[in-house]
Amino acid sequence: MSHSKAGGCATALHAIGLKVSPMSRRRITKMLLNIFLLAVVATAGYVSRDHWLPLFKTTPAAASSAESAAPVATPGKIVVQEQAQRNLGLKAAPLKLQTYWRTIQVPGMVVDRPGQSDQSIVAPAAGVVASVSHFPGDTVQSGDELFSIRFLSESLHSTQSDLFKAHQDIELAKAQKERLTAISNVIPTARIIEVDSEISRLEAAVQAYRQELVNRGFRPEMLDEVSQGRFVNEMVITAPRAQEVSAGAANSDSAQASIGGGGSSLQTFEVQDLEVELGQMVQAGQTLCELANHEQLAIEGRAFRDETALLERSVTENWPVEVDFREETADWGPLTQSFRIRQLANTIDPVNRTFAFRMPLENQSRVIEADGRKQTLWRFRPGQKVSLLVRVERLDNVFVVPADAVAADGPESFIFTQNVNTFERKPVRILLHDRRQVVIANDGTIVPGSFVVQLAAEQLNRMVRSGQSTGAPKGYHIHADGSLHKNEDEGK
Repeated sequence: MSHSKAGGCATALHAIGLKVSPMSRRRITKMLLNIFLLAVVATAGYVSRDHWLPLFKTTPAAASSAESAAPVATPGKIVVQEQAQRNLGLKAAPLKLQTYWRTIQVPGMVVDRPGQSDQSIVAPAAGVVASVSHFPGDTVQSGDELFSIRFLSESLHSTQSDLFKAHQDIELAKAQKERLTAISNVIPTARIIEVDSEISRLEAAVQAYRQELVNRGFRPEMLDEVSQGRFVNEMVITAPRAQEVSAGAANSDSAQASIGGGGSSLQTFEVQDLEVELGQMVQAGQTLCELANHEQLAIEGRAFRDETALLERSVTENWPVEVDFREETADWGPLTQSFRIRQLANTIDPVNRTFAFRMPLENQSRVIEADGRKQTLWRFRPGQKVSLLVRVERLDNVFVVPADAVAADGPESFIFTQNVNTFERKPVRILLHDRRQVVIANDGTIVPGSFVVQLAAEQLNRMVRSGQSTGAPKGYHIHADGSLHKNEDEGK
């Protein structure tokens, strides 16, 4: 067939008057055959295209390579490389269901506990301040000398004289009774009875004199000395024991007494205020100084009238109160004390329209010594401002995350879950929100155990809205679900 067609072509060329050599004729014939074969192949390929086109589709390896080059754009998901995560400070933690307490914030203050924190030291009798041993800021312990008072009270000296005289009269009456008893056979019995009555009267007088001196701060040991004629004209006043002022021990050599040293419980005090000066004349009952012991303090909160029902419920349920002392340093160690309202005032301040409630506070202290002078440092001090979180409602089976873990976008709120380098935005329903924490409802949007970013949610949300992504790390690719996987051929 080809020879006939070639011959036809040669005849046609000869007919139009062209002379073709035998070699040229063979070239033209070969060219026409190639054109014919190409036309046949093209026609066959077009007819069978349904069979061979699927063979040229993209392979999985090629798809993985394409994904690593350009991550799949999934709504609500972004990819953040490790360096960017460190720059944002991203940290994730697993969610867990827990119980959350709704609270109200109430201002408070550390105050002295009435009758326990401060004590006044008073003069037992009229006299002159002979010495002052400690000054404001000094630390003293029970039994330490504070003052010495030189008595000027005539009644005090008179009472001591009467006690000594009565004691001597009793000795004389007893001696007389012994003599009368020895000669009772010639002495009427009535005479002996009369002497017994005199002894009883004198003993009653002695008891009265001793009681009067005890009221002035004299201890029994010192009263025995007075009965022997060693009168007290100067008294040493010491720091009290067991939060009470009682009479002290006597010093028979110097005829001095000590007041305030009774009891057995040692305490540490700070001289807070000094009310007298050296050489000053004082009267009985006049305040000499104020001692402070801040071991037993209280926390006083102030709430408004419309918060009364909430405070009453906290008291009824005996719920603990969280106290923020706003401490800048933590070198005192953790505070393990539990705070509960122990006193709820039944009156309202007419000026600021608030009512008070109190909680006991056990203080901590340390004593430092420098240049021979001791000073007590207390962890909490009266007048210190605190913030109180009073529990008013309990919420069970909820999620609690830091405030920075939630991003707000109009009426919606979002958190971000982390899957390696992929962060997915998830809408949540907010139950409560304060400056520190956010309470999220357990409505099935998120499940327990999900790793949720704890901060920088607002920055991630802006990246999602702008479609920003830092791309997949080298050697990894992102699947359509947004998860990050290592390339299969990595390291081969």
